[in-house]
Amino acid sequence: MRVTTKGQVTIPQEIREKLGITPAVEIDFLEEKGRFYLVKRAGKPIKSDKFRRLRGVANVRMTTDEIMALTRGNR
Repeated sequence: MRVTTKGQVTIPQEIREKLGITPAVEIDFLEEKGRFYLVKRAGKPIKSDKFRRLRGVANVRMTTDEIMALTRGNR
């Protein structure tokens, strides 16, 4: 892995999946006997998107043009 000038690294997808690291999950770096470990912080992750749970819930049978006309009103 390469560190960017901002001190960032990309955690490989396989490792993120094994650790359950998703966006908004907090992690810590722990030092033990000269070695550093990346660990997922305990507790619930902070929800970064208030509307994520609503994604895909709408069941509107309208065309894009109909929706645009509804939201913009008559001009």
